[in-house]
Amino acid sequence: MARGSGKSREDGARFFAKLAGGLAEAGRSFYARGWVLGTSGNFSAVLRRKPLRLAISPSGADKGFLTSHAFLEIDDRARVLRGNGKPSAEALLHLAVVRARGAGAVLHTHSVWSTVLSEAFAAQGGLGITGFEMLKGLDGVTTHEHREWLPLLENWQDIPALAGELAATLARHPQAHGFLLRGHGLYTWGKDLAEARRHVEILEFLLEVLGRTRGMVRAPGGDS
Repeated sequence: MARGSGKSREDGARFFAKLAGGLAEAGRSFYARGWVLGTSGNFSAVLRRKPLRLAISPSGADKGFLTSHAFLEIDDRARVLRGNGKPSAEALLHLAVVRARGAGAVLHTHSVWSTVLSEAFAAQGGLGITGFEMLKGLDGVTTHEHREWLPLLENWQDIPALAGELAATLARHPQAHGFLLRGHGLYTWGKDLAEARRHVEILEFLLEVLGRTRGMVRAPGGDS
């Protein structure tokens, strides 16, 4: 019994280290691409579902220098079970996404374009993207004619209330692959870390295309 319990703990520690290492590498990659500068952004992956446990980046970490040792393990109420430091208050949003979508990983970036467009489309409550081949990189999408709707939520400081609003929003938009927080960037997810990373790359590309296209369109009567 003792040997079995010890092996289970050892296996759990190895799995945690593997997931944390993958999340750290993703953070460094996103930092290099300008998507999580400074201490912005946060990343998580599911360690187990019953009971729910996540590996998650700590609050205030510089994403360009993330290592697996920085990551925390939290429970379904965002309480720290492993590691030093505290998770972002937005850990509750990660948990809401995992519950609503069955996601295996949740990634939050804070790029220039996701921030700019979240302000530009705030009045519409979200933004739609269609007509681009890159959309076919999203899970379940098979045509460029797909219309991806990214819901947009106000960035409340009452995170438990925001998590509740997010759960309701995801229920209203079951086909959405991500959402925007106003002035605060993009959240997306996947069945595993690889899929979540792909979704970040696809959506960040599309947001930049949309932003640059809007910037090229001059208002009627504007300067030539």
